[in-house]
Amino acid sequence: MSREQNPTPDAPLVEPRPGRLTAAAALAALEGLALVAGGVYILVLGLTGDPDDRQQAVTGGVTLIVLALLPLLAARGLLLRRGWSRGPAVITQVMALPVAYNLLRADSVAIPAGIVLAVVAVAALVLLVNPATTRALGIRGPGGDVQEEK
Repeated sequence: MSREQNPTPDAPLVEPRPGRLTAAAALAALEGLALVAGGVYILVLGLTGDPDDRQQAVTGGVTLIVLALLPLLAARGLLLRRGWSRGPAVITQVMALPVAYNLLRADSVAIPAGIVLAVVAVAALVLLVNPATTRALGIRGPGGDVQEEK
């Protein structure tokens, strides 16, 4: 038998991905897809509509599409259990909170969008800092020590 078929006793056991990690990845991907949709919408309106400034509309649409790469890459990294992916995912959530606040202050249909964005951002932050998520990503605590439960 080969090593793959008969692992050694000291080979690390791969734990299943925690549901919290999958949920955090799903929320990050949802935000990324929303940014892509918003960017495409603004881009199409800028190209086919009658905006005040076509160049500004096109630039705004392209910017949103490019910004969508951050949460989408973070979501992929979270699903693949890459430790680096938690940083971009947290940054995305922190950047979403002021946007949600501004949407909540609007006097329009943007208020429900602000509520949804705030709930998603806070929920994703809670999931990302959860100890199970941290362990699954292989992130060590302060000083690089792994804290064992007694």
